[in-house]
Formats: sequence, structure tokens, C-alpha cells
Amino acid sequence: MTTPALTLHHNPKSRSAGARALLEALGVDYEVKLVDFAAGETRTPEFLALNPLGKLPTLVHGDAVITEQVAITIYLADRFPAAGLAPAFDDPQRGPYLRWLAFYGACFEPALMDHAFKREPIDPTTSPYRDYDTVIAALIAQLARADYLLGDTLTAADILWGIGLRWTTDFGIVPKDPVIMAYVDRVGAHPAVIRAGELDAAMLPQ
Repeated sequence: MTTPALTLHHNPKSRSAGARALLEALGVDYEVKLVDFAAGETRTPEFLALNPLGKLPTLVHGDAVITEQVAITIYLADRFPAAGLAPAFDDPQRGPYLRWLAFYGACFEPALMDHAFKREPIDPTTSPYRDYDTVIAALIAQLARADYLLGDTLTAADILWGIGLRWTTDFGIVPKDPVIMAYVDRVGAHPAVIRAGELDAAMLPQ
């Protein structure tokens, strides 16, 4: 049976940078379709038929369309287990792995946007993520325990977090805490992350 083709709809200056790095780390064949923001290509009927929100990353694998960074991370790492980037279903680390992936989408990103746009915090008992400072403190505490989120071994969750933290510290939305920056550097030194960055640089106008 022929393996369905993987196509990443991608722009290097977007959240899809993490998905590309993960694809490189998995060592699988994939195609990239550059989405030009300036040309409005996230708002075309063709793209909106794939992702009604008009957002990146958007991954197509055969007949399956996967959106949302966390969903793409889980899907790819589980679909290609030979790379060893996700704990197996019966591994005790599977729960913590899923925890930190969910924390990224459910707590970190909402807290980040509220902080960046200077929105007043809501009552912590109502907020799905409590508050920005608590989210950042919880993250730093976890990263201080070991080289990676789950210990000494890099997983797909680290690729998502490492690249996300690189962007957000560059933009000044997340503090350049020494623990965070050391983690960003470790993830950034992974050969797949370096390779993805080089491929992305080649796509941008010189």
C-alpha cells in the first residue's frame, strides 16, 4: 500500500515553523506549500476549505486534514513512532507528555495573548489558565528539573515548546529567564531544528 503524501501548508514566519522542524526530526518525506500572507492566501476559498480559521500550520495527510499545533504534534509523533519522539501509550511518561502539550494550547497561548494585548486578568477561579504569571512560573519550574520537559530525552513536545519559546522571547512576550533561554538553546541545537531553519531561510526573499 502506498503511504499517503504529507503536505504542510507553511510560512516560515508563522506557528508552522514548529511543524516543519518536527517533520524534519521524524525523517519523513513531506511537501511544503508556501502560503503567502501578503497575497492573502490564507483567505482564499481553497485554503478556507481546508482550515476555516485561515491559520497555519495546516497539515494534509492523504484525505486527513489536521490543524492546530498541538494536534499536529500528537498526530505526527504517533503516526511515525520509529523516530521515538513520543512516549508509547503504555509508557508512564505518556501522561506528562500529553499534559505539557495540552498546557501549551490551553494555558500558555491564551495567557500569552492576554498578556501581549494587556488584557485585564479575570478571576483566577474562572480563568482556564489562572493567570499569566502562574503559567510562566509553572513552565520555568518544569524546565528547571531537567534538560527537557520529560527528563533527559527530547520529545515532540520539546520541539513545539522550544520553537514557540524562541519566538515569544524574541518578541518580548515571555521573559528571557535563564532557564527558558537555556532550554531554547538546547532545542535549537537539535540537527532537525537547525535544518528546518535553513530550509525556511531559503524560502524567504533575499
